Amino acid sequence: MVNTAYLSIGSNIGDRKKNLELAIEKLNQVAQVSRLSHIYETEPVGGVKQDDFFNMAIQVKTSKSAYELLDDLHAIEKALKRKRIIHWGPRTIDLDILFFNNDHVSSPELTIPHPEIPNRRFVLIPMLEVSQDDPKLHQAIQALLDATSDKNMVRIYDSGSENIESTQN
Repeated sequence: MVNTAYLSIGSNIGDRKKNLELAIEKLNQVAQVSRLSHIYETEPVGGVKQDDFFNMAIQVKTSKSAYELLDDLHAIEKALKRKRIIHWGPRTIDLDILFFNNDHVSSPELTIPHPEIPNRRFVLIPMLEVSQDDPKLHQAIQALLDATSDKNMVRIYDSGSENIESTQN
């Protein structure tokens, strides 16, 4: 069975764009990256003073379960030197599962849909790009974006040659 997952990816330490590229390269080794949003430069949330993030949304296809995919994401974060020191603090890479098919999961390790989606423009705006082939999800994301109280800056990073190329078929 082929599962469709939507991920959020972010970085605010070091070469942010390179960190995204490396994470996508590694992700493509464990799943099929099928859609990429543009890169967005975004303000951090959570009150920790830190540099702005580069964020994206990604659609992947995988035969793995949500928990197996989560294990892969943690391995990628570890390979890219993610340190979990400060909650919502700076990080070389952050990979989150936002949606997995139409599944609802609630466990200590994983919650799907991701509970912070409605509160994060840096997730909602890129998700509009990658959810276009799923009209029901796309409409739900637009409704969440229209209703969010988040006012943090989210601006598209140079969408010219500086952006990561999509591997869509």
